[in-house]
Amino acid sequence: MSAPAVTRTVDASAGPARTAPRRTARRHGTLTHPARTGLLLVAPAVAFVVVFVLVPLVSAVGISFTNLPLIGSWRFIGLENYASVLTDPAFWRAVGYTLLYTAIVTLPILALGYALAVVVRSNRRGATVLRTIFFVPYVIGLTTLSFLMLLEAQPDSGMVNVVLRGLGLTDGTTAWLVDGPLATALLCVMVIWAVSGLTMVLLMSGMQGIPREVYESAELDGATWWVRERSITMPMLRRTIAMTVVLSVIGSLLAFTQFYILTQGGPGSDTTTVVMAIYRRAFVQLQLGAATAMSLVLVVITGLVTAAQFWLLRERS
Repeated sequence: MSAPAVTRTVDASAGPARTAPRRTARRHGTLTHPARTGLLLVAPAVAFVVVFVLVPLVSAVGISFTNLPLIGSWRFIGLENYASVLTDPAFWRAVGYTLLYTAIVTLPILALGYALAVVVRSNRRGATVLRTIFFVPYVIGLTTLSFLMLLEAQPDSGMVNVVLRGLGLTDGTTAWLVDGPLATALLCVMVIWAVSGLTMVLLMSGMQGIPREVYESAELDGATWWVRERSITMPMLRRTIAMTVVLSVIGSLLAFTQFYILTQGGPGSDTTTVVMAIYRRAFVQLQLGAATAMSLVLVVITGLVTAAQFWLLRERS
């Protein structure tokens, strides 16, 4: 027997049948929530910036509005520290000396680092040894090099005077660290020698990323070595060169270690940098509030100089 037919009655007035919206099942434990996952991934970096940058910065701004001493009570004094800093000739003399020191060492560091990178960028025999030799001063660090230079710059017994006397340039009794210009010259030479290794590594890594085929095409066209460097290497290293210059300038503006060890800002205040002046105000004169105001002014100066560098080194169409 056949099954009885089932008749369905459709109400025409009800209009077309509506299909219920499909619901997509939510999957948990995967990357289906990019916003939440992104927040979790950046949370450690944000926490680091907040704890070690924003909180100290806010605290420094608050301290700069007080006469906080290293030991003792304090009170709110408003903008008096900033007025004192802006009218302090010693502070601005230190700023001028720091800018002069920065201008002296920046270009030689870049030039020497570039020359060393050209020497060691290939894989020829001995390149690895040369890279290590050139980079060792930076690894040793300015602190150790400054203590060594303190010994080697002594009159009569230091190696600096011994070498210069052997070359017939001096009589071997020069007191390098008690004369402002001589001490500055010695410090600049030491810093250029020590820091150019880092510039070498940064530029070398950029040079090795340039395709070899570009150089081969230029060679087939008859381009000399200098033409290839000027037309290929330097333009393609523009961002790397800009980064090395910015790092060098910021490091020079914040110079302290080598000056503290070798000259302690002397003779007098001839080699006093901005950071050295801040150190003296905080830990010699025990004026933390004023020193903090000086530090914030230095932050502004460094920011302006860095912004000017980015504008000058920007890529032009």
